[in-house]
Amino acid sequence: MKFIAIIPARYASTRFPGKPLALLGGRPVIQHVYEKAFSALGEAYVATDDQRIFDTVIGFGGKAVMTRNDHKSGTDRIEEACQKIGTDADVIINIQGDEPFVHATQLDTLCHLFDHPQTQIGTLGKPFESMEAVMNPNSPKIVTDKNGFALYFSRSVIPYIRGKEQGEWLSHFPYLKHLGIYAYRRDILHEVTQLPQSALELAESLEQLRWIENGYHIRVGLTEVETVGIDTPEDLQRAEAFFNNMK
Repeated sequence: MKFIAIIPARYASTRFPGKPLALLGGRPVIQHVYEKAFSALGEAYVATDDQRIFDTVIGFGGKAVMTRNDHKSGTDRIEEACQKIGTDADVIINIQGDEPFVHATQLDTLCHLFDHPQTQIGTLGKPFESMEAVMNPNSPKIVTDKNGFALYFSRSVIPYIRGKEQGEWLSHFPYLKHLGIYAYRRDILHEVTQLPQSALELAESLEQLRWIENGYHIRVGLTEVETVGIDTPEDLQRAEAFFNNMK
């Protein structure tokens, strides 16, 4: 089975314009992401709508493809990139351009999810370490069936533990944090980008609920690796500290 990483990267961002080009350890954030993806999978592209990002990627020896600037999601951008590249990969891995600490073990876990023939889409979950973190609506929760397929994603705390104080819930159920990295079989990627937004997606503002609502099977791999995504300049400062501690 052949895998390829495609990294969607936009320059425009409400909270942190130009973040793919922000320097982390003296190199652009997008370079960290690309090199991690290429090292783990052997083939990677950055899909962008900005000439500055394109030129930066080509400048450090990476591969990039220009895409339209009107895509509503990274998934849509990846589909256009696949068409332009003409890839023959069986599975497309979507790594966000603001995840410089994505780990090879996480990508390996994603790839092995497709050993199961019913896996159409793969993603990752990490056990929560505190009830305070579970309650954060910016950290979506995953509930899976016994075979690791997602039943639901929610910003709310699910499931509800009846008869217990909320502070005790984590000791009664293994709450799982969703990490926003995906992998899709090539034909499934094309199909899901043709779907209209769904009621559940609009309610929770979680794109993956569109896929579940339309009957697609999302298998969840487990990771213990914590990453530091970069959404704001303050996140970049934390990432710099994290990077320095890794040396």
